[in-house]
Amino acid sequence: MRNKGDFSFSTCWNIKRHREGRAMLEEILELGFQYVELNYNVTREHLATIEPMIESGVIGVSSVHHAFPFIEDKDFDTDSPMLGFEDEDKRRRAVELLKQSVEYAVRYGAKAVVVHPGEVPFPDNIDARLKEIYKTEGRSSEAYSALWRTMLEQRQYQAPQNLDRIHRSLEEISEFIERKGYKVAIGIETRARCYQMPTLREAEWLTSRLKGSPVGLWYDIGHAMMMDRMGLYDNLRDLRELDLPLAGVHIHETIGLSDHWCPYVHSGTDEFDVFLDTIHKAPVRVYELKSACLPEEIELSHTQIINKLLVMEGQA
Repeated sequence: MRNKGDFSFSTCWNIKRHREGRAMLEEILELGFQYVELNYNVTREHLATIEPMIESGVIGVSSVHHAFPFIEDKDFDTDSPMLGFEDEDKRRRAVELLKQSVEYAVRYGAKAVVVHPGEVPFPDNIDARLKEIYKTEGRSSEAYSALWRTMLEQRQYQAPQNLDRIHRSLEEISEFIERKGYKVAIGIETRARCYQMPTLREAEWLTSRLKGSPVGLWYDIGHAMMMDRMGLYDNLRDLRELDLPLAGVHIHETIGLSDHWCPYVHSGTDEFDVFLDTIHKAPVRVYELKSACLPEEIELSHTQIINKLLVMEGQA
């Protein structure tokens, strides 16, 4: 497999196949990646054999994904209020966990910590219900429209207070990073469920109030495609019009409402071309692919992206 340069690859692809960290990273090295993003399922047991690889320079770490390393606590998993908890003790605990993720990132020489900052709480997974109606009846159906209005009204009503708490948490982590003299970005990620935060406009609200801080947008391309299709925001318009400092990108493509596929290869279209400029500009570029993506498909997808970037840059 060709050397992938400064492109990184998330361990979400193969972590369920490996209980031992070295074997997991060796499989990624075989794909030609010299950098990895250590995702939130990486355990301390994995790190026992990963850390010697980092220390010896066998592999580099581009980013870690909060909460890192893995903790067995549903209150602080990736689909939780996290930095926006109304419960002040839980919010403080979330900030302390983020400090831990930052410490690991700095120890490993990573450029960024990827964070799912929060959500508007619902009594059930209304996003799953909406996606099922989307698939069976379509976005233009009355059933979808009615449930979407219900979701959006509650989201818009509760979002401001949640954003305020997320902002306070991000201020605290920014002050911690400045006090420690660390050089690491906090990337707030575009999310995969319609009640989760931030949208791109919410991300601008947060980052505009944190100018000069390490906080920037972590643009997850596949998630943004999905939210656009569901109707939460106009992805390309907002990306173009808003002033969003970019911390990094997750590279994957969404087919319908199914994400983490190889760009171009699985869709069979050039729709992904509109994201090439963002990939080009991103300080950290990470493939975040599902386990169903085969090595030869990953190679073909990366080759197409590289060739298209070269054409865009006038080098081919």
